[in-house]
Amino acid sequence: MNIRQLQEKAVRGGLLSKGEALFLSKCELEELRRAADEIRRTACGNRFDLCSIINGKSGRCPEDCKFCAQSIHYKTKTEFYELLDAKEILTAARKNCAGGVNRFSIVTSGKRLTDAEIEQLCGIYRKIKEECGLSLCASHGLLTQKQFEMLRQAGVSRYHNNLETSRDYFPKICTTHSYDDKISTIRTAQNAGLTVCSGGIIGMGESMEDRIEMALTLRELGIRSVPLNILNPVEGTPLDGNPVLSGKEAERTAAVFRFLLPEAQIRLAGGRIHLRDRGRRMLRSGVNAAITGDMLTTAGITKESDSQMIRECGFEAGV
Repeated sequence: MNIRQLQEKAVRGGLLSKGEALFLSKCELEELRRAADEIRRTACGNRFDLCSIINGKSGRCPEDCKFCAQSIHYKTKTEFYELLDAKEILTAARKNCAGGVNRFSIVTSGKRLTDAEIEQLCGIYRKIKEECGLSLCASHGLLTQKQFEMLRQAGVSRYHNNLETSRDYFPKICTTHSYDDKISTIRTAQNAGLTVCSGGIIGMGESMEDRIEMALTLRELGIRSVPLNILNPVEGTPLDGNPVLSGKEAERTAAVFRFLLPEAQIRLAGGRIHLRDRGRRMLRSGVNAAITGDMLTTAGITKESDSQMIRECGFEAGV
């Protein structure tokens, strides 16, 4: 077994095993990155998917996710507010559309939303679709089939629900909902006709094996948009004080994900503000998508900087 053989297997459509992925995770980094980049070019070309998000409802979440600044269980400095009004969200959508973003998502805190809140958001999604023509994503927790259908009818095409980590490690990160709740939500969204964006956070104390297990679960679920967040340790949360993941470890993880998910959009997401190069080397490690602009409660990278980086790395922005 060597990197070239596994690269050829991935390009031919073969499904790499957990053991093969673990082997790759220990290979020389530069060779691994080059092979992952070649897989990306062969399977996906040079198209780069750029999306942005707005924190549509902030704070006071009843869940106890140990990384999250919005959890009511921890004392953080996160701002609290209910659903933003349509005018503010539309202004953000227009600005992102003018900045060359392909996709736009409203993200809300909490385990789930009420039907009334979904109705309110659907009106906003319709206006964004009419005025901007953006591809629309949504991230509103553990919704029902009916609520997913409402979103789809309003113009939403993709739903976001991160697995966060592996099944085995998940109880160390959250106890107020289960891994099966996550998977059930993903399948329900898919049954309602939505595609799904799902990934996780690396650097929470999990092992490389945990990351590989998450990637294999994503592959089993047929996920084609996979955000890779790097833990941004937030003061007041249980993961405050965790060391920030190194750039090399992030690159290695992205490369292994590309071998396991050859045709996916592997997406730079939260936490890359801590990377010295803001994620540039990850674009040569199998990554071909990004969330641009600010994250939910932390600063991100500007659209202008990301657009320049994408061009300089030989990508073409577009869905």
